[in-house]
Amino acid sequence: MKAVIATQYGAPEVLQVQEVAKPVPQAKQILVKVHATTVTAGDSRVRSFTVPRSFWLPARLTLGLTKPKKAILGMVIAGTVEAVGSAVTRFQPGDQVYAYDITRLNAYAEYACVSEDQAVTLKPANVSFEEAAALPFGAVTALHFLKRGNIRRGQRVLIYGASGSVGTAAVQIAKHFGADVTAVCSTGNIELVRSLGADRVIDYTKEDFATLGITYDIIFDTVGKSSLAASERVLNDGGVYLQAVAGPAELIQMKLAARRTGKTFIGETAYPSTKALVDLKDLIEAGKLKPVIDRCYPLEQIVEAHRYVDQGHKKGNVVITVGQPSRG
Repeated sequence: MKAVIATQYGAPEVLQVQEVAKPVPQAKQILVKVHATTVTAGDSRVRSFTVPRSFWLPARLTLGLTKPKKAILGMVIAGTVEAVGSAVTRFQPGDQVYAYDITRLNAYAEYACVSEDQAVTLKPANVSFEEAAALPFGAVTALHFLKRGNIRRGQRVLIYGASGSVGTAAVQIAKHFGADVTAVCSTGNIELVRSLGADRVIDYTKEDFATLGITYDIIFDTVGKSSLAASERVLNDGGVYLQAVAGPAELIQMKLAARRTGKTFIGETAYPSTKALVDLKDLIEAGKLKPVIDRCYPLEQIVEAHRYVDQGHKKGNVVITVGQPSRG
């Protein structure tokens, strides 16, 4: 089968399409014929080994010393079950599924094995494989943090970085919970974010959300680029600040801010689960959430896809089609 191999750490050119052996499912695994995957910010960081300095050694030990330990990258798959292991009970051949795993999926390939104990479930019936692949990375993170923030109807919520994979999902999920949503993005993404349901949109190139005289019950920074001090000033008493990509230095600052103000500051990793994928499936099928796709590339153009993601300006998600596109 065809697969994309990361030969070393570095620029997108370290990714090479090669022929490798087709995997064989173990007892608790399903073999999925992959129709679509994504290039996430996480994939880009693993490929380039872009990690905070204080994480350098543990990251090398976890990811690989001189090159990625997991040669086939990719965290998300959407496809069709081709075979199941002898102990599998949840799936059967022909099932259309989607899955998300931060460390154990080898998604950049024509076939992938997934344990039924991983975050995997039937894909939403009303979307294509490409759209299903565009869901998990951003939407699982958005759902996790907004629930951790105890989001409630009528709250005023600010989403910083509202046009990325996490932000586009967060705007829609916050509206689903009944929040009044202010979204922050750049000029070129205003109409996209407004179309997702944001009540108001702030262009960060022209205005500073912290100087407009508006306070918020929840501030959710999806990209790690807001000012913690500025956010603290416009966070209501009892409010919650959520940080999706906090490094060690930011976590220390957030802990100190929590002690000083009595407000809640949360920064952590949103680990995927089957329940989260089922919850997203329900939202999609109910028409409350729609995937946002910026660009689609075939597997053979994985280098170009990574180059585009590395620019840091994608809108929503960048999808990789494997084999013939199944968009409908």
